[in-house]
Amino acid sequence: MERVSLIAELRALVRDRRRSGARIGFVPTMGALHDGHLALVDVAHEHADTVVMSIFVNPLQFGPTEDFTRYPRDAEGDAAKATAADVDVLFSPSRSEMYPGDRAVEVRPIALADVWEGAVRPGHFTGVLTVVAKLLNIVQPDVAVFGQKDLQQATLVQAMVRDLDIPSRIVVAPTRRDYDGVALSSRNAYLSPDERARAGAIPRALNLIAEEFAAGVRDGTRLEQLGRAELLTAGGVDIEYLAVMDPILLRRAETATPGSIVALAVRIGSTRLIDNVILRDS
Repeated sequence: MERVSLIAELRALVRDRRRSGARIGFVPTMGALHDGHLALVDVAHEHADTVVMSIFVNPLQFGPTEDFTRYPRDAEGDAAKATAADVDVLFSPSRSEMYPGDRAVEVRPIALADVWEGAVRPGHFTGVLTVVAKLLNIVQPDVAVFGQKDLQQATLVQAMVRDLDIPSRIVVAPTRRDYDGVALSSRNAYLSPDERARAGAIPRALNLIAEEFAAGVRDGTRLEQLGRAELLTAGGVDIEYLAVMDPILLRRAETATPGSIVALAVRIGSTRLIDNVILRDS
């Protein structure tokens, strides 16, 4: 694995690989790598010959009440995991490399910016899309892989690529889960053992809704009520939102259909967790 920190170095490496006929895959991350990130690398290898991973804790996507400095960082541990996952190029730029001087331009979403995650975290998706646009322009991958757990983010990235004619294909990979069904996330490290046990209510709630839908329940409000009730049985789970929504604009759906999304965000102690499921007939 080659490790680079400068944009010019990365572009030269990618240019050489592409000249040799390689397709380029890309997995953007903020580090604190876990098996969920590494599963994205596996998906990228299915679509590309060379896989680039970036590790950059993006300050633009942290709100004023969110602790940018508290976000977990483990540069050497991440490099070891990336090597073991057969990442070909690891790009770890500094803040000054990504954002030199004063910024005059940002990428701001029109749709989806102020609902669900956008409502709770104002400005978050402007920060996300700005850094993703920069990274896609730097790497210029044939394929970039994002995780389903951050479904609103992936939906917005797909819209940005479409609307700005960015020549990269976006692949959304299924959520990777732990032994108890909890979605793998860097933020799980913040949970105490008791809080982690409570987090098991999240996959239970989503699975219950999926089972009731498969059994014929189509009323969106009823499905939401069932999920909320399951979350509340755990105690100490503060529900920010739980909604049945359409898969395109993520608007709340009165009637669930195959392909509808159930997305939620909860707080357990001081830790905020998100998750979702796509509803199927069976």
